[in-house]
Amino acid sequence: MRQKAIGGYFSLELPYNEYGEYHRDAIRLNTGRYCLEYVLRVKKYTKVYLPYYMCDAVLQPINKLGLDYQFYHRDKYFHIAEVLHPKKDEVILYCNYFGLMDEYVKIVTDRYAPNIIIDNTQAFFSRPLPEIDTFYTCRKFFGVADGAYLYTDKEADFDIPQDYSSSRMLYLLNRLDISAEKAFEEYHISENLLDSSGIRKMSKISENILKSIDYKKIVEKRRKNFLLLNDALKEKNIVEINLDSLAVPMIYPMWGINRQLRELLIKNKVYIATYWPNVMKWATSDSIECQLVKELIPLPIDQRYGRDDMESIIKYV
Repeated sequence: MRQKAIGGYFSLELPYNEYGEYHRDAIRLNTGRYCLEYVLRVKKYTKVYLPYYMCDAVLQPINKLGLDYQFYHRDKYFHIAEVLHPKKDEVILYCNYFGLMDEYVKIVTDRYAPNIIIDNTQAFFSRPLPEIDTFYTCRKFFGVADGAYLYTDKEADFDIPQDYSSSRMLYLLNRLDISAEKAFEEYHISENLLDSSGIRKMSKISENILKSIDYKKIVEKRRKNFLLLNDALKEKNIVEINLDSLAVPMIYPMWGINRQLRELLIKNKVYIATYWPNVMKWATSDSIECQLVKELIPLPIDQRYGRDDMESIIKYV
């Protein structure tokens, strides 16, 4: 056991909350894609069914392991749009889109368990279902340079080295110290380093930051911001939203017909991601998935913002 250092210079001040990490019983890894790789390896799957509408990062572990894969469509409700027939050594990957699909996750797992993996990278606060492989990422919700959680019932039969994240934290510090715009290039450098890191244990820096977060306050703020936007914009939104009492969204999915909205928002320093450009290569141009890439606007509703920020977004929309 390594002896604890007492005295000397101070480290970063991170006061712990009284409950610790939100997913304190999960396996701590570095990113969501490596959580997926872990499951695919330990369960020895040979084929993965995955949605067209998904980040291309999921293909990294699939291709690395040389597995077969097949895309499936989803409908306007973000449900699986076809009947799938996975064999014993095959698995379906389903994404809990925007943190709003908890009820459907129960339906789809009842239908396909145990041959299903739930991707909760957009649903950090959604609890895993019993005996269902489920993974989460932290970077979409909090200011950390790595961090992911995995629930699975099988231990790895391979060694997992420790990750260290201090060299990847410059963009987090410079966003505070300089500006979001100036730190953007450093953000991409950090992301590219994770692409090639392989499966690693969550860094101690991220673990300690995640123990210091007031999760209850974040839940309340995200839900409040989401409901402010929905009350004002639901009549203009193609996405039908029913926010249940436990759901904690990642963003507000605004799907309308005005493709100039994204440009207007970015011009006014409301930075909007595109989910996901790679889909344009996977699906046909007339598919609902390609339509979503071009038209869905993920409006920010996270804990950094309040009523005034939401009212600004409403004004622009």
